[in-house]
Amino acid sequence: MRLRELAASRVRFGYRRLTVLLKREGWAVNAKRIYRLYTEEGLTVRTKQRKKTASHQRVPQGVATAPNQRWSMDFVSDRLADGRWFRVLTVVDQFTRECLLLLADSALSGEKVAAALEGVVGERGAPKSITVDNGSEFASRAMEAWTYRHGIHLDFIRPGKPVENGFIESFNGRLRDECLNVEVFFTLEDVREKLERWRQDYNLTRPHSALGDQAPASFAAAWSDSTPSSELAPKTNTPVEQCQLLEALS
Repeated sequence: MRLRELAASRVRFGYRRLTVLLKREGWAVNAKRIYRLYTEEGLTVRTKQRKKTASHQRVPQGVATAPNQRWSMDFVSDRLADGRWFRVLTVVDQFTRECLLLLADSALSGEKVAAALEGVVGERGAPKSITVDNGSEFASRAMEAWTYRHGIHLDFIRPGKPVENGFIESFNGRLRDECLNVEVFFTLEDVREKLERWRQDYNLTRPHSALGDQAPASFAAAWSDSTPSSELAPKTNTPVEQCQLLEALS
């Protein structure tokens, strides 16, 4: 049965995402039928129920209305098979939900973060802002200099309020559930290879419920095709905006 084969290769996908994949392959199915087969075959994925708490942001953050306007980034940590820790820098586009970068290393300083982001900016241009927590790497002089050079505003959330960077918190949860908790990592090179393979699958194949079950790359391509070319041109900050950024950083 194709459902069983997909569930075996996508061990953390629930019946809804499996339904999307089957429809992409041309199967005439609906979610109710797949749910029935899914439960009958014992394929149910166990998930830990998170306690819901009431929370709100004191100052609502801006909402991205186009690709490359607002990014989010954060760190996650895990261990190699021999017990050594490593960290992963995660970067996502808030509008398209694309994962722009997964950088793994034993230690990640502000200089390493800035150097990695330089490569991403070289490929797709600089965002207007990046939402981050108050970690020392993001508040470092290296990041301050890098963001000023590119005219990027670092949007720091309030200490102890990860909900204010919900895009990256949600993404990190998917990364841990579908990759870090599933794979065994032997070396840093092994980590990097497996993370990049997962990132490509996430961007190109994995259905995203917030995007109408499209993969992030497909959503970005469809948005680009439907948007006038004049609106796609990268925008640079004016001298006044540059001064405002400098004042905010000082």
